[in-house]
Amino acid sequence: MTKFIALLRGINVSGQKKIPMVELRELLAKMGLSNVQTYIQSGNVIFQSSESNKAKLALQIHNAIKAHFGFEVPVLVLKPKELKAIFDACPFPEDQKTNSYFMMLYEVPDKILVEEVSNLSYSNETFHIKDTCIYFYSAIGYGKSKFSNNFFERKLKVTATARNYKTMAKLLSLSADN
Repeated sequence: MTKFIALLRGINVSGQKKIPMVELRELLAKMGLSNVQTYIQSGNVIFQSSESNKAKLALQIHNAIKAHFGFEVPVLVLKPKELKAIFDACPFPEDQKTNSYFMMLYEVPDKILVEEVSNLSYSNETFHIKDTCIYFYSAIGYGKSKFSNNFFERKLKVTATARNYKTMAKLLSLSADN
């Protein structure tokens, strides 16, 4: 059995796409995933599976959610070591890193679009676009920033899901082999 982390995009935000975590855990266990646990209400799932294909797992979870809850939810499945590599590659100094956001990308963005977006800037906001993640820091806070997950999705034409530093650290802690 291999351990995975599934990141669901856009659930339980402002009353949209409500998914109770107890119900989600039960649904995923019924579809054959083992040791299913969730962290907070924003779609963070740690589980084990005998299936090793991440894309297949993401599609199975997506389809189960659609069938059970009746709406589409993008699902990104990563191994803990992949999430750790993203976390460890954060380019910000420590004082900014602990207040940064990680926008995990569902696919590698087009290089031309990355170049175009990289030329944009707002004071007090910094970002670095990599193949698997956009690292974002805002001195004024994420909620007041000009850049957001939706902004980057529109500009780069890719799906992304954002997590803050504390959530990333907790997911790594929960998925660590003890």
